[in-house]
Amino acid sequence: MELKTLFKASAVSVALILAGCGGDISITPTVNDNSSVVDNSTNNSNNTSGQTPSEDVNCASYEGASGTVEGVFDGLDCIYNDSFASRSFSITSNITFEELPNGGVHFFEDALQIGEDGDTTAGFSIPTNGPTMTVRPGATLAFQSGEAIIRIARGAKIQAVGTASKPITFTSANAFDRFDNAGGGALYADWGGIIINGNAITDQCSDAERDAGTCNVPSEGIVSYYGGNDNTDSSGSIKWARIWYAGSGPRAGGEGDDLNSLTLNGVGSGSEFEYLHIHQGFDDGVEIFGGATTLKYIVVTDTQDDSFDFDASWQGAAQFLYVKHGTVTNREGAVVNMGNGGFESDGRKGDGPSSNPTIANVTVVTTDELSVRDEDPSLAFKFDDQFNASLYNVLMVKTDATQTWCVNFSGDGELGADQISFTGSVMACGEEFNNDTFGGGPLEGTALATWFDNDGANERIGPAASVFAEDGFSTLTSSSDISVAASDLSDLDSSFFTPAAYVGAVSDQDTSSAWYQWVQAALTAADAD
Repeated sequence: MELKTLFKASAVSVALILAGCGGDISITPTVNDNSSVVDNSTNNSNNTSGQTPSEDVNCASYEGASGTVEGVFDGLDCIYNDSFASRSFSITSNITFEELPNGGVHFFEDALQIGEDGDTTAGFSIPTNGPTMTVRPGATLAFQSGEAIIRIARGAKIQAVGTASKPITFTSANAFDRFDNAGGGALYADWGGIIINGNAITDQCSDAERDAGTCNVPSEGIVSYYGGNDNTDSSGSIKWARIWYAGSGPRAGGEGDDLNSLTLNGVGSGSEFEYLHIHQGFDDGVEIFGGATTLKYIVVTDTQDDSFDFDASWQGAAQFLYVKHGTVTNREGAVVNMGNGGFESDGRKGDGPSSNPTIANVTVVTTDELSVRDEDPSLAFKFDDQFNASLYNVLMVKTDATQTWCVNFSGDGELGADQISFTGSVMACGEEFNNDTFGGGPLEGTALATWFDNDGANERIGPAASVFAEDGFSTLTSSSDISVAASDLSDLDSSFFTPAAYVGAVSDQDTSSAWYQWVQAALTAADAD
């Protein structure tokens, strides 16, 4: 078979261990009734010799209506079937996933839904102190189907915080031979991804609904709800983690009703998402609907649709974002193109204020291809729906351009063009814009090149310019082709933004940093997949 997950080790990335374990898996989790101690577990593993004894391994457990519900250790992995976790019910108590020895993984047949979900107009009350899903450094969670998701409800939290040497992995079960019954290896849309629903502000609700506690926006992809009145709300954190082969769709709502690798619905600034590598997603890498959460140190590679998608009045901030579009070999052996927008930037869905984030230190490496997802072109930025933003130290790269370009404005996007500014940024693109001049909005008749140049704050240097160092991804800070001064970011919020006076997401003068090594490991893994 073709192994699609032989990811090389680096200073911050540990290779997955593809240990074989034959046999079908049909295991019912242990339920310990409080009135009697009965072991209902079944062990169907036929590959347990030489492994850590089961009594030394703690599979995840939680308190259910009938007592403690536990996963089952099969000699290598912890198995959780649809009696443990399912799309048909939610886990309402705390749960923890530890790192397993010998390359073992936490294997899920179905959805993992944390926290009770509901519509407050139907009598549901959002818990003020819901359950927390904790994932320890080095743990791997593997999911079997496109219906298998992680969903965090309003009032619940996820605390998945790895380390540089022990990142957490959320991935497809097909990344492991012992679960890959068809033998095709892991691929985009193998599982549903992570959905986090928060209590922050989205323009999909009115002020009256927010004040009355009746803001209930249906999430894309699954039946669940988000939205509230608190942009400082916390839904937890995910740091030092990899999310691979996720997303699926379209769902019941048709085109656009899809599952992303990571969906942040109305998530507040109390949450943190840092040091993530999102790879081979079916839909978007990270999609944000409203709220004010922040992003930092994120790499997105080979995602079919948009690497980042911002919508519904997102008021957050982001720094150090690296995007690379490429190709993937599918299960039929065909090489397909991955990547639509590096950024799909949507201002609004309702009547509230437009999305208006501050974003700094970005690199977007596009191709001249059309995404296998919808035959749309590989772009750096798409601006739509009156999006507003302040962008600093951005590097856009497109070496070939026969059918694609770097920056695209829709008609609705042009309505907010005067509220989108680049500073200290460089465009190294064979084709730069979808139009020469703005066709409408406040900048009607203005050349897009004039808008981007911003009185010399940015520059366009063409596709032949030397922008990358010898490593192929960090900005060549000594390049004679780059003359614009990068912003030192001193005017930005110092509680979030790190001083980084260079163009792009990664500097060639920073090779010993955790961020440099994280990007290097992520790109090495993507190139090998």
